[in-house]
Amino acid sequence: MDIGVDQVGEVILLAREMVEQYTGANEQFDGLIEGMNEDQRLDLVALVWIGRGDFEPEEWDEARQTAGEEGSLSVAEYLKGVDHMAEHLEAGLEAMGISPREAEDSAIEN
Repeated sequence: MDIGVDQVGEVILLAREMVEQYTGANEQFDGLIEGMNEDQRLDLVALVWIGRGDFEPEEWDEARQTAGEEGSLSVAEYLKGVDHMAEHLEAGLEAMGISPREAEDSAIEN
């Protein structure tokens, strides 16, 4: 993965803040995604899809390739439209052998 686990943790935390409708969470989320490079954005979409069960962890490359071909919406807008985004990202991390708790803790520390 090209994206750091701390970055995924930050996306998860902001996704929860958006659900709770915290002031400024949407703008922070958009800025975070905008500040990522294309590979990191594709990783996020692939993680969501793996966490949602659309792809298996062994299909990582295929998930990323499919994410790259989707391109009709911005990644930020796409992800904001995914119900239970935070939970899917956590499940995606787990499926890839990464602790979601550590990712979130790492995001808080940075």
